[in-house]
Amino acid sequence: MEIVEIPDLDIPALKPYRTLRGNLFDRDGSFVADSPRVVGQLLKSGLEFKSLLCTLEYLKKERARIAEARVPKVYLGDRALLERIVGHSIHHNVMAHLLRPANIPLDALPDRIVMLTRLNNLENVGAIARSAAALGVGGYVVPSNGPHPYGRRAIRVSTGHVTKLQVHLYEEPLTTIDKLKALGYTILAAEVSEKAVDLASFSPILKKWVLILGNEEEGVSEEILDRCDHVLRIEMEEGIKSFNVAMAASIAMYRLRYCR
Repeated sequence: MEIVEIPDLDIPALKPYRTLRGNLFDRDGSFVADSPRVVGQLLKSGLEFKSLLCTLEYLKKERARIAEARVPKVYLGDRALLERIVGHSIHHNVMAHLLRPANIPLDALPDRIVMLTRLNNLENVGAIARSAAALGVGGYVVPSNGPHPYGRRAIRVSTGHVTKLQVHLYEEPLTTIDKLKALGYTILAAEVSEKAVDLASFSPILKKWVLILGNEEEGVSEEILDRCDHVLRIEMEEGIKSFNVAMAASIAMYRLRYCR
């Protein structure tokens, strides 16, 4: 582990910390994450680190874990310098630059999967990842052209628990659903629809299943619903149209995982 005290802000290796925001990734697939809680999860994840940017206090506290994670380089600076690098006020003392994991093939995913279609919000992507990890839903199937679960805001909202999921990026949803069916998965969608059955009354014991979640405003498309084995509706009070998609995901995953 090489430790470098930062003399100024012009070190080329610090550029990712200034530029990889939102859903951005470097050409090598690397990403930036921040906050002690998230970085703590990443240090346990087995992912490949490129560097850490932190204060001396953080290094002293976490040196053993940093070494165990084989972080090759640690850049040291005070909190004021870190704030200048990221361009805004921060409330933490560490950032990390890592390589995101390889795309997991569909046939290598676990028996319980959540699949996103057309979600726009990084916070929802992160919140769903956190709930999936908590509920033992280990596969996360997401569109390659949408918000990525390792995007900076998404991984922060997931508190780093997205690292417990096996992520597959897909190009086209209908083809992907057909492939999952061929692999023996029951295809489910959470949607307010005339085709839906109440979630509380849905009780088949499923060995392998995929829960599909749709766009925050438009939901799951009709063509995707037509591919599903079951459409599930979460019962709610009259006059309430729907739950937030991340909340709906948590309710549905819990019902499918634990209630019979």
